Amino acid sequence: MNALDYIWEITAEERAMTSNNELHIIFGTGPLGLAVMRELVSKGKQLRMVNRSGSARVPEDIEVVKGDASNPDSTTEVCKGASVVYNCTNPPYNKWPELFPPLQVGIIEGAASAEAKLVSAENVYMYGKVDQSMTEDLPYAATTRKGGTRARMAQDLMKAHKEGKVRATIGRASNFFGPHVFLSTAGERVFYPALDGKAAQVLGNIDAPHTYTFIDDFGKGLVTLGEQDEALGKAWHIPNADTLTTREFVNLVFEEAGHSPNIEAVPGGVIRELAKTDPMMYELEEMLYEFEEPFIIDHSKYEKAFGANPTPHKEAINKTLEWYRQNPKS
Repeated sequence: MNALDYIWEITAEERAMTSNNELHIIFGTGPLGLAVMRELVSKGKQLRMVNRSGSARVPEDIEVVKGDASNPDSTTEVCKGASVVYNCTNPPYNKWPELFPPLQVGIIEGAASAEAKLVSAENVYMYGKVDQSMTEDLPYAATTRKGGTRARMAQDLMKAHKEGKVRATIGRASNFFGPHVFLSTAGERVFYPALDGKAAQVLGNIDAPHTYTFIDDFGKGLVTLGEQDEALGKAWHIPNADTLTTREFVNLVFEEAGHSPNIEAVPGGVIRELAKTDPMMYELEEMLYEFEEPFIIDHSKYEKAFGANPTPHKEAINKTLEWYRQNPKS
C-alpha cells in the first residue's frame, strides 16, 4: 500500500455512481485535508481541494486547484457551487498570529459567498492550562501566543455565525497521529524509530495521561459535523479512543511494530534552554504544559449528539505503521 493507495479506497466509477451533486471544498492538502478527503471519497462525495500550488499527491480524478485562502476574491472563486467548506489550513507554527486569522477571514468569505456550511478544524490551545478533562464549555483562558490566536479565531468564527454571515461549526482534536502525519509529537520521531527498534523521542512527563487523536477519526468527525445542522453554531470535541499515558501509547506502537519499547523522554528543561536560541523550540516551549500534566479531551457532547465510534488504538497504530513502512524516511 503506497501513499496514494491509502487515499483511494473506492474506484472513480463507484464514486460517480454514489455522488449526490454536493460539492465539498477542502482548504489545505496536509494530513488533515487528506483525511477529510478520504472520508468524503468513501461516501461518494464530489470534492475540490485547494492549496497555494494547485497540485498535491492525490488520485488523478481528485480536483486540486490553486487558491489563496487569505484572499476573499480567490476563495469566492474556488468556492462556487460549494455545499460544505472545510478549513484544514495550518500555517507555519511560528507564524500563527500573523497568518492564521487572515486565512480564516478569507475562507469565511468564500463559504459565505456560496451559502455553504463552514467546518473549521481546531485544536484545544484556546483553553490554556487546565486541571480537569477538557469540555467545550471551558473558558478561553490561554495565555500563550498560539492559544490566544486560537481563542480569537474561534470567537470570530462564532460571531460570524451568530450574525448570519456564514453557517459554521468547529471540530477540535488533540495531538494527532496517522498517515501523512510527520510533524507531530506522535509523528515521525515515534513511528520511524519504532519500526527500526530505535529510541522514540517524546516530550515531558510520559506517565501523564494524554489524549491522542487518530487523523482519520478527525477527518471523519469533521465530515459528520458538515452533515448535521445540529452542529452549527457550536464547537465539538472529535471522538478519540481511550486516553492512555504517553508511555502506554508509545509502548503499544513498539509492540505492534514488533520491537521492545525504547523511549527517550526529552525533559522540559532541555526544551526551555534550547528555546533561548532556537525560534521553533521557542514556539514549542510555550505549549509544554500539554505534556507535563494530564491532558485529557472529553468528547461526550459529540457522542451524545452524533454517536462515537473512534478507531481502537491498535487498529489506528497498525494503519499508521503500515503507512510509514510504505513511505520510508528519505
